[in-house]
Amino acid sequence: MVKYDRLRHTLVSLPRRYKRMIQVVTDLLLVWVALWMAFVVRLGVEETIEPLRNNLWIFIAAPVIAVPLFIRFGMYRAVMRYFGNDALVTIFKAVTMSSLLLGIVVYWYSNHQVVIPRSIIFNYWWLSLLMLGGLRLFMRQYFMGDWLLATQHVPFTNRDRGLPKVAIYGAGSAGNQLVAALRMGKMMEPVAFIDDDPSISDRTIAGLHVYLPERIQHMIDVTEAQEILLAVPSATRARRREILAFLQSFPLHVRSVPGFMDLASGRVKVDDIQEVDIADLLGRDAVAAQPDLLEHCIKNQSILVTGAGGSIGSELCRQILKLQPTTLILFEHSEFNLYSIASELEEVIRRTSLAVNLLPMLGTIRNQEHLLDVMKTWKVNTVYHAAAYKHVPMVEHNIAEGVMNNVLGTVNTAQAALQAGVENFVLVSTDKAVRPTNVMGSTKRLAEMALQALSKELAPVLLGDTANIARVNKTRFTMVRFGNVLGSSGSVIPLFHKQIKAGGPLTVTHPKITRYFMTIPEAASLVIQAGSMGRGGDVFVLDMGEPVRIAELAEKIIHLSGLSVRSEKNPHGDITIEFTGLRPGEKLYEELLIGDNVVSTRHPMIMSAHEDFVPWETLKGYLSELIEALRKDDYAQVRQLLRKTVSGYTPDGEIVDWIHQKRRSKSDL
Repeated sequence: MVKYDRLRHTLVSLPRRYKRMIQVVTDLLLVWVALWMAFVVRLGVEETIEPLRNNLWIFIAAPVIAVPLFIRFGMYRAVMRYFGNDALVTIFKAVTMSSLLLGIVVYWYSNHQVVIPRSIIFNYWWLSLLMLGGLRLFMRQYFMGDWLLATQHVPFTNRDRGLPKVAIYGAGSAGNQLVAALRMGKMMEPVAFIDDDPSISDRTIAGLHVYLPERIQHMIDVTEAQEILLAVPSATRARRREILAFLQSFPLHVRSVPGFMDLASGRVKVDDIQEVDIADLLGRDAVAAQPDLLEHCIKNQSILVTGAGGSIGSELCRQILKLQPTTLILFEHSEFNLYSIASELEEVIRRTSLAVNLLPMLGTIRNQEHLLDVMKTWKVNTVYHAAAYKHVPMVEHNIAEGVMNNVLGTVNTAQAALQAGVENFVLVSTDKAVRPTNVMGSTKRLAEMALQALSKELAPVLLGDTANIARVNKTRFTMVRFGNVLGSSGSVIPLFHKQIKAGGPLTVTHPKITRYFMTIPEAASLVIQAGSMGRGGDVFVLDMGEPVRIAELAEKIIHLSGLSVRSEKNPHGDITIEFTGLRPGEKLYEELLIGDNVVSTRHPMIMSAHEDFVPWETLKGYLSELIEALRKDDYAQVRQLLRKTVSGYTPDGEIVDWIHQKRRSKSDL
């Protein structure tokens, strides 16, 4: 076997011109053999000698006609390792054409010399097809390391190559491409197909037996498969959820191949196997975007995105770039995050030749003068404000930073937009702003209230303006509220995968805790569309579907990893789920609406909520008091002001700011 591998490696590493020379010489010999065999098939071995002596000219004519045609049809451009159906079609065309031309020559020449049976040409045609095509198929198997016609798939010749055995769910084109890629890569061994189509049940495709889903257990017993790879990229989310729910009962690790859009865009290849997309477990298909809403505030305009390096901010930038603004400003305080998203978008612009001026800018939303300077300089038309501290326990123990960033940072950005005459301002908010039990939620609700108040003022006096100058308000302020997004920083899903790789346990705060989930691309698309519908002061709420129990989600991820949950009922399971208790400020469930006053919009997944707000002059007073309380580290006053201002804010436990707590402990000594 070693010498075969060495020969294969030598042949693969040869220069291209040597490979072509070997193919041409081999085809020349095969043409002669096919022609000789054509006489043998027609006349027999004993009666072939004399006709051959009289017709040696045909052995010169055949390759003279065939080889140039083979070159013209591109038979020597195909890479043998990736030889496919298109190459077989090319061989068929080239051999057929060469046979027809040889038949014409034979017909013309036979009239003057010796008669050659016409069936000789037919025999030469099918023998050439068999030899030229068959040799190439054989060599493809040889170069793939699956030589002797893939003997591991022939009865009585099976051998265990020590590779992980996988079954492919989906025997369509994606499944067949995946099988070819796996055999080429030699990292996994495909052993079976699973498909819902009863018409192909118990048949063999690409050397693999096809099983119906209800016979998966039998397939496992026969093939010893350890993993299932989903190759159904065209299936809807709902259908994928049904498949995953069915597969949970089997001790198999389930992974998937990418969808068609990812394949078409070139971001991934068909053999880029990945963990099951958790969005498939939710089972909700994204509603198609409305192009006019996407383009309304973006196309041919100057756009600024704050928090451009975050989970939502970066996806907003990706989608905005495709909508062809004239200028896209990435405003971010993290140098690394800004570099990452800017590099990615610059590559997209270079690859697609977009006429977009991309401007990565370092800065903080606490600096209103810098924001105003940027907006005025680049004549910003629309601001998407995604910059915020969103991690509930972190903000709960860093109250001053949370308030300064989420509340005053939003006010600074909004006031800069108002002063610069920005037309549209869209705040990315959260469901935690509804009847919050934590500082993060209350600060986001206070940010919403600031925009609601500003939107009702035709000429407000801005916070901190000692000159008391009224500013003409031409800005349309809009807020978009939604729940958790899958894959964001701090998301529970990557944590679960990391914990499974470490052998567990999976940590869940409470058995009954639920959360709304949405994919990042879907959320970003809906934020853009909702921002286009606002008339000023609107609070848009995204339809998040049904809430998901986190404990059930953890169980599903364990099962789809090919493992089992260890519990009192199953003490020999693989992974335990531990309940750690609710974290500071955390709620069992989240809400999207403060009241019941909600109406539908032209988009089926976007609702408009009409909620109470505080007039700007009154709110300015509260904000001034809040700033003063923070300056004095008076967190009891901070709590009181938040409870007084934010409707429904009921803090869970004592407010604890790490710096404040340390100072207080020192003063007690």
